[in-house]
Amino acid sequence: MMQSIIDFLVANGSLGMFLAAFMAGTFFPFASEIVLAALLVAGASPVGLLLWGTVGNVLGGLFNYWIGSLGKEEWIARWAKVSPEKLQRGIGYVHRYGAWAGLLAWVPILGSLITVALGFLRCNVVYSALAMAVGKFARYAVLIYTLKAV
Repeated sequence: MMQSIIDFLVANGSLGMFLAAFMAGTFFPFASEIVLAALLVAGASPVGLLLWGTVGNVLGGLFNYWIGSLGKEEWIARWAKVSPEKLQRGIGYVHRYGAWAGLLAWVPILGSLITVALGFLRCNVVYSALAMAVGKFARYAVLIYTLKAV
């Protein structure tokens, strides 16, 4: 099943990268790196992949933000699969760093906790999105540079 999804995303180029990045940016367990690597091997534009990967991943993070902004811990646990203990961990990062915690939104698992916590605490959405964008852009840039060097 997962291989079919990856094949579909790779076959759809930039749209596939956008969708893969969106899913990876949410609490859904998905690794956009596989699609990114396959598209690079297929000759896709690294700049396009960087752009669409960043946009998709930030929108995925904002989806998590929205879930968090609903403010219902039961819903967060049910829909985002974030337990109250993990939510408190994310809230701790956000209390410490504010919207700048969004810089770490690219980190697997921790990033989802942070983006949900940003919404839960209703941090400024513009600053949160900007911080997410900077972190996610840098991550994709490093991934693309590394994969192109191999």
